[in-house]
Amino acid sequence: MSRNLLQNKKIFITGHRGMVGIALVKYLKKKRCKNFILVTKKQINLLDENKVNKFIKKKKPQIIINCAGRVGGILANSTYPVEFLNENILIQLNLVNAAFRNKIEHFINLGSSCIYPKTSKQPIKEEYLLSSHLESTNEAYALAKIVGLKSCEFYNKQYKKSYFTLMPCNLYGPNDNFNLKNSHFIPALIKKVIKSRNKKNSKIEIWGTGKPKREVMYVEDLARAIYFCLEKKLNKDKKFLKIIKQNPVINIGSGNEFTIKQFAKMICKIANKSENLIFNKNYPDGTMRKILDNKKISSLGWKPKISLEKGLIETIEWYKENYL
Repeated sequence: MSRNLLQNKKIFITGHRGMVGIALVKYLKKKRCKNFILVTKKQINLLDENKVNKFIKKKKPQIIINCAGRVGGILANSTYPVEFLNENILIQLNLVNAAFRNKIEHFINLGSSCIYPKTSKQPIKEEYLLSSHLESTNEAYALAKIVGLKSCEFYNKQYKKSYFTLMPCNLYGPNDNFNLKNSHFIPALIKKVIKSRNKKNSKIEIWGTGKPKREVMYVEDLARAIYFCLEKKLNKDKKFLKIIKQNPVINIGSGNEFTIKQFAKMICKIANKSENLIFNKNYPDGTMRKILDNKKISSLGWKPKISLEKGLIETIEWYKENYL
């Protein structure tokens, strides 16, 4: 039986004010972890290599979990590719380099399912990375995240480290970004549906055709997966260590795959809003289907717990409490 070796570890979580970071800290506290290093952008600029290294050297964390980065939907990615590329590369490299220089044994990087090739076979296996062209609508972000992922892989090969990257599918939940200019599709749909609910005969605009299929996961399930993998590593689980030695990338999927149109209808139903949907085909669809192969983490005994309906209800309630 595995022991909870995380309770007394000093854990540095970057991006702790973002959706993933907030969910992760909350879940780790539930698991009785209490020794956190949590700092704001004002306290440490993750884009500054020298400052990051000095900070890690001074604070001496035992575990680094990188939840920081510039994120956004198709519109944000296509509008600000330079920022998406530069900022995400710098954040990841500064952290992994500092982890190595300061002999930090445990480094977890977060990737994203959107960095897989546009024409990947489905479900997408970890080894499909870089097998074909990337999706043009988020190419800059994908390239940057691939650099972070590969840096972990190269440190493992060259210096016998065991850093690894978790690759979640599309995430949603409390503390998501609901700004229509740079949000992902679930929070954008929620905001549009709620805003139109009290307007008679109001239409809900969906960007694109509504036909692309997406897999989504409630953010708490990702927090559970991070804890699960860390626990396996700290307990020196042979199967886990063998998996990350072969390929230090692990998909974290949910199996909840629907079209954008179906997601919109579900949200309308939960929010008691009539389905008055219109599709703006002037916006690109992006990749037409994207679902992760979950066999690696499933073979270790992990599976998601939060149903799509429950997750959407929780997220809609959070949105109404915080934005209305």
